[in-house]
Amino acid sequence: MSHDIALASAHALVGATANDARTDAVTPGAFLARTPHAAAITVEVATGARLATLQTDWQDLASRADTVNIFMHPAILRIVGESYPERPCRVLLAWKDAGAGVPRIAGIWAFAIDRAPQSLIPMSVLTAPPMSNAYLSTPVIDRECLDSVLDAMLTHIAEDASLPKVVALDAMGADTATMQSLLHVLEARRSASCIFSQSLRPKLASDLDGKTYLERALSSSSRKKLRQHRRRLVEKGTLQSSILTDADALKRAFEDFLVLEASGWKGRQGTALLSRPADAQFARTMITALAAQGEAAIHMLTLDARPVSMQIVLRAGPAAFTWKTAYDEALHDVSPGMLLLEDYTAALLADGGVAHVDSCAFDDNGFMAAWTERAAIAQMWFDARRGGSPVFSVLSRLQASYISLRTRAKAIYRNNRQHKVC
Repeated sequence: MSHDIALASAHALVGATANDARTDAVTPGAFLARTPHAAAITVEVATGARLATLQTDWQDLASRADTVNIFMHPAILRIVGESYPERPCRVLLAWKDAGAGVPRIAGIWAFAIDRAPQSLIPMSVLTAPPMSNAYLSTPVIDRECLDSVLDAMLTHIAEDASLPKVVALDAMGADTATMQSLLHVLEARRSASCIFSQSLRPKLASDLDGKTYLERALSSSSRKKLRQHRRRLVEKGTLQSSILTDADALKRAFEDFLVLEASGWKGRQGTALLSRPADAQFARTMITALAAQGEAAIHMLTLDARPVSMQIVLRAGPAAFTWKTAYDEALHDVSPGMLLLEDYTAALLADGGVAHVDSCAFDDNGFMAAWTERAAIAQMWFDARRGGSPVFSVLSRLQASYISLRTRAKAIYRNNRQHKVC
């Protein structure tokens, strides 16, 4: 799909709405919520101990889900609760009757109770993803019962007195059946919603082999330059490309990754994982947990056994996620990050267990724009209550105005910087 076609599809799918409607009375408190038209769906809020028992259920759900989202993995969510106690994490688990009274997991959607991202409005909301350093809000739901699970989850939120009623999704997959179902359910419930922004992020989804894919994705001049860069690195020492999947090797290499990331621009800006102890502890524990399940890998380029470029890849069912990347900025003139992208693009396309790869990028302006497929991502709020509330309409308009001003201010800042450089 071309960039323009994908963008047009995203616009058609996620046209923003903000509905003023009456407020239906709701009864707070019930721990289990059932939908009137799908009585077999039940919803619970899971605790840390409960999440620790769900590995098999997670793998089963990932094989049936419309969208697989690594940031809804029960093991990660348990670690989130332990690493960020100041931001309470609430994990909704939906179950359906698989026959003979046996429950089968049908959905997972996790939120933090916190201020909405990129907002000045002083109120607590349910926000997803529920932690920093996560890049997708989409719930993981059985593709056969999307509407009924989403309706049951929204009913639970509306009726649980301990949960905020406004939901803020910072990175919702917009070109998915899950999004279509969410919009349908919100409309059926007459629940107010507002989509503030949308963007396209690179993804990798192709039947081509790595060599053919890159020949089509990159210009001949770009490929020639990368071959020259690789030769220049080889002249400096022994260059090796490798993939680490062993749990112990991953744990050791991840410490190298943390140091490499902190040595670059992320360290200078204070956004590297080592910049905040809680983020570093979360990341270490997460990588250890996923590596033990064979759900993490590190792709890296080494020069004389020293890492010069590293990419963390997380796995969830048929999906892979290029979570974090780092490279030696002293070698920026030979593009070690782009050279590694060539290597892991080929490796991921050759992996028969990977259907697609989410770049986890904020937009398609970075070096991962070399991947030619695109995923539409939306930032949206909605009111979980049936009929919404007049207050939500006011809040969403304030937020839309703030985001518009923020976007304009960023554009002015970028233009001023470009003029200064010229």
